[in-house]
Amino acid sequence: MSLVVVGSMAFDAIETPFGKSDKIIGGAGTYIAWCASNFTPVKQISVVGGDFPQSELDALTARGVTLEGVQVKKDEKTFFWSGRYHMDMNTRDTLDTQLNVLANFEPVVPESYQDCEFLMLGNLLPSVQRSVIEQLKTRPKLIVMDTMNFWMEVAMDELKKTLAMVDVLMVNDSEARQLSGEFSLVKAAAVIEKMGPHFVIIKKGEHGALLFHENKVFFAPALPLEDVFDPTGAGDTFAGGFIGHLAKTRDISFENMKTAIILGSAMASFCVEKFGTQRLREIGKSDIDARLEQFVQLVNFDIDLV
Repeated sequence: MSLVVVGSMAFDAIETPFGKSDKIIGGAGTYIAWCASNFTPVKQISVVGGDFPQSELDALTARGVTLEGVQVKKDEKTFFWSGRYHMDMNTRDTLDTQLNVLANFEPVVPESYQDCEFLMLGNLLPSVQRSVIEQLKTRPKLIVMDTMNFWMEVAMDELKKTLAMVDVLMVNDSEARQLSGEFSLVKAAAVIEKMGPHFVIIKKGEHGALLFHENKVFFAPALPLEDVFDPTGAGDTFAGGFIGHLAKTRDISFENMKTAIILGSAMASFCVEKFGTQRLREIGKSDIDARLEQFVQLVNFDIDLV
């Protein structure tokens, strides 16, 4: 049984208060694959143009990522995004978006992906995400979906149709409020659960993440870091750590999702340390174990109630 990841593979050009990158490799699917492949083999579904470096595809293959589901459109260009981050690193301005091959992307699920037990839907047009679910002959054990405010503004009906088919939704706090119409995140999660997902993960950037399921709530902190160079892809890396752990353990209980959220937070803390996917390419199991230990120390305390 396998983990299938759907998401963009792209070029990014990024400016932050601490530096500027030329055109580098990005895309939700890329970050998720680089991260999740630390825990389990990945089967990727995406689309790239003829300008996407073969060396990048080879690097993912070497990491245990199957690329049979990645369409290469030789005569077209890869999706491109350029942005500039403000000093707080939570807000950013989009400078340029070129959809290119993503504009008419119609994913095709290869026969070899039909053993999909875990499905991670990276942020894409909701109808594209739904198309992948509908192509699978057997419903996966767990379907996790990421989305964004843009789809809430231009494709809300499509988004709700897809939401009704997934088990876990990942959004940030402002997106949760926009989707639900509730300011309280507790109320927002309850409203979203009624739309379909049994679990709701609300990401709060440098302030951690919340997991909601029925009347249960779990909070995972983010690791305080001295240097945050580039937050691009941190949410996707979080998703990769989360789904990677669940696929490895094949345990989708609320208790195990707590561990998965901590792992996701740990992986995201690596992502922001360098531009693009660079840091994710450098780390190994010993780095991840050491970072997890830092998380344990961060939240570990004894208390005597007087």
